[in-house]
Amino acid sequence: MVPDDLVVMGYVSGAFGIRGWLNVVADTEFADSLLDYETWWLKRNGEWHAYVLEEGAVHTKKLGVKLAGVDDRDAAFALKSCEVAVPRSLMPAAEEGEYYWADLVGMTVVNTAAESLGVVDKLFATGANDVLVVRDGETERLLPFVAQVVLKVDTEARSITVDWGLDY
Repeated sequence: MVPDDLVVMGYVSGAFGIRGWLNVVADTEFADSLLDYETWWLKRNGEWHAYVLEEGAVHTKKLGVKLAGVDDRDAAFALKSCEVAVPRSLMPAAEEGEYYWADLVGMTVVNTAAESLGVVDKLFATGANDVLVVRDGETERLLPFVAQVVLKVDTEARSITVDWGLDY
C-alpha cells in the first residue's frame, strides 16, 4: 500500500554503470541523507512503486544507488526521470526555525505592505543561501531565504512574510 504522506526528495537522473545502479539527484540539504531510508518510493507512469535500497554512496553532486530488483542498465535506464519520495512519517522533525523545502512549496508570499508576491513554486541552493522561486502568474521572483528577507514563516496559515517590494 502506498503511504499517503510521501514527500518527493529527488529524482533519478540516469543509469550508472551496467549492473543496475542509478544516478540520483537529491533535493536535500545533504545528499547522503536520502541514504538513511531503507525503502524508496519511485513514481513511474503516474504510479508509486516501493524499492529497497541495497547500497548507495555520494558521487560528486549526485548519489550512486543500487535498488533491489534493478539489476541491469536497461532496468536502471527505465527509471530515468522518476521522482524519489519517502514517507514524511519517517523523516525527523525539523528543528526550530528550519523547514523542509517540500513544506514551503505552495505557501503564499506577502510583503510587509500586505501585498501578495505570489506562491512558492520551488527552491534551490546557491551555496551562499537557499532561494525561493515565487510565481505570480507570468511573474517570477527569486528571493533569498535569509533572515533579512524572510521575516516570518507561518506553517499553519501556509504563508511567508518577507521584506521585499513588488518592484524588486
